[in-house]
Amino acid sequence: MLTPGLRDYVLEPPVGDHESTSKDPGTDLLLAALAALAPSFTVVAERGAPGSGARQLTWLDTFDWRLYRAGLVLELDQARRGGRLLLSQTDGTPRAEQPVTGWPPRRPAQDLPAGPVRDRITVLISPRALLPVVSAVSEVSVMRLLNADGKTVAWLTAERATVTAADTTAELPLCLSVAEVRGYPAQARKAAALLAAVPGASPASQSMFIAALTALGRHPADYTNGVDAEITAEMPGSVAVARLLLRLLDTLELNVDGVLRDIDTEFLHDFRVAVRRTRSAIKLLGEVLPADEANHYAQEFKWLGDLTTPTRDLDVHLLGFAATTEHLLAAAPADLEPFRAFLVRRRAREFRRLAAALRSPRFGVITDDWRKALLAVRDAGARKKRRQPTAAELATRTTARAFRRIAAQGGAITPDSAPESLHDLRKRCKELRYLLEFFAPLHDPVAYRKVVGDLKQLQDCLGEFQDCQVQREEIGALADAMLAEALAGRGTTTAATLLAMGEVAARLAVSQAEARADFARRFARFAGPAARPRISALLAEPGHPAEAEPETP
Repeated sequence: MLTPGLRDYVLEPPVGDHESTSKDPGTDLLLAALAALAPSFTVVAERGAPGSGARQLTWLDTFDWRLYRAGLVLELDQARRGGRLLLSQTDGTPRAEQPVTGWPPRRPAQDLPAGPVRDRITVLISPRALLPVVSAVSEVSVMRLLNADGKTVAWLTAERATVTAADTTAELPLCLSVAEVRGYPAQARKAAALLAAVPGASPASQSMFIAALTALGRHPADYTNGVDAEITAEMPGSVAVARLLLRLLDTLELNVDGVLRDIDTEFLHDFRVAVRRTRSAIKLLGEVLPADEANHYAQEFKWLGDLTTPTRDLDVHLLGFAATTEHLLAAAPADLEPFRAFLVRRRAREFRRLAAALRSPRFGVITDDWRKALLAVRDAGARKKRRQPTAAELATRTTARAFRRIAAQGGAITPDSAPESLHDLRKRCKELRYLLEFFAPLHDPVAYRKVVGDLKQLQDCLGEFQDCQVQREEIGALADAMLAEALAGRGTTTAATLLAMGEVAARLAVSQAEARADFARRFARFAGPAARPRISALLAEPGHPAEAEPETP
């Protein structure tokens, strides 16, 4: 039991201390700590005590830190007596624990063993895989502190850890902990005070997990797929756009390895979003980029976008497959199994094409030359003396233009309009959403949240309408392909499977009709008269009052 108010202590050689010639400063520090305790306690090593000995520690999370962002830390503690998964809050409060055997696998973990830890985190991490974030080899020693009567009055634990990641190794400071024995709280406090006085000792201010990351030059949540480039209102527009596009290129490149290793489907999703955002930025903000480069890379990123579409579409089908089977009424889930197997085969084929393209010289040239071009734009923009639009001016002008276009297109849609009109409006809404994300640091936070909230509701409606239509069309095309394979002797397709696919298509048609019926209400909330003050507030330049609401042509 820890005595209230006690702290763990870390010991590091004092700055400028050159007296020690030992090749093992950790041992020197432990000896100094024991020497400080010696006048008041007899220290006796407790070999074989629970928790003592060597252990391998591995902290796990998804690539985008879903556990840490939810306030949780997952640790795999492997010792000679077996392993265990420990789930705790970031402040160290335990949440769940389960023993594990023969885990984790050598590849990223998507098959977490059954138990209370899995029960708590599955919903948080799905559909992502758990990856090792950082590992450490730890040696723990447990010692008794005896008083003059030979009674154990406190426990001392010393832990030394070495952190490893890729080709980097770092030693963590020696960590000492004092725990009281019931009935002797004053002795535990005295031992803690003696440790605190050892040169180089300081209260532990962070967990071993954070210390391990820090030793490797990392920090928690150091990846996000968001657009968080550093831009300011008065920055030249070309510099801001170059920074935005460089940030998107970073995100794209960070996900390439995960895509190629096919770790989980979200790597391709984030890669694809970075490509789409890049294409939108070139289209909407390309006026501040060299025209020839904007035109060239618009085509190159279109190639990348088209390249990712087949695999991502199949991922969406497969990710939602279980939910699809749950809603079957006339058919049984087993009837759709041939369809699922067909999707898996088609996905494997499309993924091979995608992986080959991402390993091709063309992709390498795109990313390398695009980065060089953007760096040149950024540096040249910062040096230009002639007047050019600021980031705030560029944001206001392009955002107002995008909103006017949406207001005009959406206002012209009637119940008799073709589905293509809603699809085109969806694309325009996505472009506006990207613009808002790009320039989020420049907008009033309250106005930004209100407008983005309404826009997201409209996007969800348009997305449901479009996704249902696309999936209905894809199911028809896939049914034709399955029949063609069966006729060619390369597969078997039963009437039950085709009927089950038809039921899925019919349910999609119902959902599409519901989305279409909800469109007018959501569009009015976003772009109707009541919404105009919010748009005007959003378009007010930083430091200036809101201008008149944008007019619709």
